[in-house]
Amino acid sequence: GVSGKECVCELRNSESPFPMNKLDSVRTSASQCNRTITPTQMSEVDALMLGLQRRLEELEKSVAVLEKEDDGELYGAVSLRVIELELDEVLELMAKLNRTIRSHQQLSENAASKCVESAAELTALLSVLKLHSMVQDMQDLEDFDHMHIVKKQRENQQIQKDLAHCQDELQATVPPPTPAPGHCPHGQLVNVSGPRTYALNQYGTSYPYGAWGKDPNPAPGKENMHWLVVLTSSNVFANYVRQYSSLSAIVAGQQTLDKEISSSNPTTNTIQGPNVVMYGDALYYGCYNTPYVCRFNMTSRTVTNVALPQNSGFNNKFPYGHLAATYIYTDLDLATDESGVWVIYTSPENFGNVIISKVLTDSPPELGKTWQTSLHKRTVTNTFMVCGVLYATRYLDKDTEEIFYSFNTETGVERYDLRIHIKKMQTNVQSLNYNPQDQMLYMYSDAYILSYSVVFQ
Repeated sequence: GVSGKECVCELRNSESPFPMNKLDSVRTSASQCNRTITPTQMSEVDALMLGLQRRLEELEKSVAVLEKEDDGELYGAVSLRVIELELDEVLELMAKLNRTIRSHQQLSENAASKCVESAAELTALLSVLKLHSMVQDMQDLEDFDHMHIVKKQRENQQIQKDLAHCQDELQATVPPPTPAPGHCPHGQLVNVSGPRTYALNQYGTSYPYGAWGKDPNPAPGKENMHWLVVLTSSNVFANYVRQYSSLSAIVAGQQTLDKEISSSNPTTNTIQGPNVVMYGDALYYGCYNTPYVCRFNMTSRTVTNVALPQNSGFNNKFPYGHLAATYIYTDLDLATDESGVWVIYTSPENFGNVIISKVLTDSPPELGKTWQTSLHKRTVTNTFMVCGVLYATRYLDKDTEEIFYSFNTETGVERYDLRIHIKKMQTNVQSLNYNPQDQMLYMYSDAYILSYSVVFQ
């Protein structure tokens, strides 16, 4: 189970304990068997060594007397004969000691067989019965182990599975909070720092239009996964999303998994335009050749959709732009924030000014509340949502993008006086989106993927 932020495994053993007393009894019996074999031989060696030591001491004294009192005549000859006899006895003791040591070395090399032979010799003293009891005890221990090992392995495997499941639950991402629009728990957005990530996408510079990011409400086990959509057909269309196991994997272009929406590109329900987001293990994007928001379920690989209000712009009628240029097929811009998914678009009835609608992330998706603004869409390079507030960017120069506008969906207050700069590494910004989970902006810029930290106060 879960205790605080740790997985706790409580073990209760209902089986009989391992018979340690029986194992200790076998060890004691084996030790006694060894002791019954060796004392006699060891005592014999000790006696020989002691006798040899005393003989050497006597021999040393005799030599000392001979050196001191030798008269060169009869006394010296007698003393020398005594020493000669003592030396013979010393040599005989040494020979006997060597024979005994060699005999004991042979006994050590055949210790196992000697133990069995000694047990047989001690039959009259019930040693055979003791040995038989030892064998029976060992057989019981082997039977105990054999009966329990398979069962214990299965129990351990189940415990490992339970612990792994518990760990997955602990690591699962808690869904982001859903504050009331306009009330941000982080404070007010005051700056953007970075870039923190800057890398060429896996396809190289051939495809300047696309999007990338990280699911702010991921499925369990996909918390670190990043995704990439590149418009590989005419810089407008795509038919699959590529997933990467981590940020380092997407930067290196490794460990990929492609999820195909359709085998054809373009066709019904495939991706049109670069303003794509992922939320709740589903990809949200502008549907091919229609004013619809499509939802692609990453697990079931099914597509559902919802239509925008009548006369909403699509097919490059109201794209983002700057100066004399436009970002083609950016009519629909999807965004994520703490409360879910939004779609930004416009229509002739609103004079080309930005419209914001909440997307209800059901299957199929639905449109929620809608807001109209006074911001003309073609004066904007991109937009993103944070805590229910729309932020818009514009082109300053090839090195700088500026967040200049905001619209609070809670209060309806618009501001045109924001001057928050974003440092660019390339000239154009094809897509820009905020992730509330890590409070980062994810940018796709002329085939490069970049990320920025959002600073609140």
